Amino acid sequence: MSNDVMDDQWYMQTALQLAAAAQGQTDINPVVGCVIVKQGRIIGMGAHLKRGEGHAEVLALQMAGSEAEGATAYVTLEPCSHFGKTPPCADRLIEAGVKRVVVATEDPNPQVAGRGIARLREHGIDVTTGILGASSRRLNERFNKFIVSRLPFVTLKSAMTLDGKVATRLGDSKWISNEAARQEVHTLRHQVQAIMVGVGTILADDPLLTTRLSVPGLHPVRIVVDSLLRTPIEANVITNREADTILICAEEADPQAVRRFEALGIRVIRSGKGKRVDLTQAMQRLGEIEISSILVEGGATLAGQLLKEGLIDNMIVYVAPKLVGGSGAPGLFAGEGLDYMRDAWQIHDMQVEMVGDNIRITGYPKKGGGDLCSQGLSKKLD
Repeated sequence: MSNDVMDDQWYMQTALQLAAAAQGQTDINPVVGCVIVKQGRIIGMGAHLKRGEGHAEVLALQMAGSEAEGATAYVTLEPCSHFGKTPPCADRLIEAGVKRVVVATEDPNPQVAGRGIARLREHGIDVTTGILGASSRRLNERFNKFIVSRLPFVTLKSAMTLDGKVATRLGDSKWISNEAARQEVHTLRHQVQAIMVGVGTILADDPLLTTRLSVPGLHPVRIVVDSLLRTPIEANVITNREADTILICAEEADPQAVRRFEALGIRVIRSGKGKRVDLTQAMQRLGEIEISSILVEGGATLAGQLLKEGLIDNMIVYVAPKLVGGSGAPGLFAGEGLDYMRDAWQIHDMQVEMVGDNIRITGYPKKGGGDLCSQGLSKKLD
């Protein structure tokens, strides 16, 4: 590997670190970092911090000032070429007189999709692409799915004992995971737009579903899948106003209950005919209101239905060194399950790490040779 390539990777890694620090802050926008370098010295740095405000390239150019002329800009995502809530970043780089732009990956947004790179080249700027591209795509996997499909990226988080139980036969689940794992979950909440549970979790635990970190964190929208609106009026997700709450119910839910919740400022979304929520339709409706990422913390019933309908993009499972036993204790996924092992969901890109005495397993489920939604999208983005 040449020194030039190593330099490119080093500066791009710095830009990726800047981008990663803003996870959870940019709404439906991607996280983007930019580093501007001239004669071996960093002269500007920036990260996109909030939707509607300055993009990473603009902030880095402001820091670099007139020194940006003849410099190299490292950007984790293709500079935009269209007018959105802010002017095109490609134009700002051209106006600043940068000599070279290194891009980790193209922007899958149909409004960009290679146009920013083409615009830079048309103005004589040397553009290099693909430097740490896989890392950039993984960093923006939620944005990548949403901008192409208009469906939220769904991460299932769960904790289970070594024998695969998520609760005892009496429903007791506090606590399976250790304190360090639970703190990681609060960081995950900070990084997504919404957190989803089933009504069973509300009835059993009455959780707040807010972000509690040692430093202030962002609170995701709380989504409760509640087919017949059994959520109590006095539940924490209704009375606590630190975060907004959305209830998803079926068409046959009591209209009076709908009006009662709406009068309290709770948004109610109907999805699915009959007495059960149609989760696939619910995801479409959540996408329509620009919910681009969801962390699912609900119990086995919700997890089982999401798995059955192919709606889980990513899984994070904490395994604790505990044993519960008993056929009456629930496992990770409820429902009928599969009849044949050949149809089993495979976990791809799996990573395993220790979190204290817990094991954290992450990966992407794919069923029996057929791509799950995010897997198909990742191939298109490659």
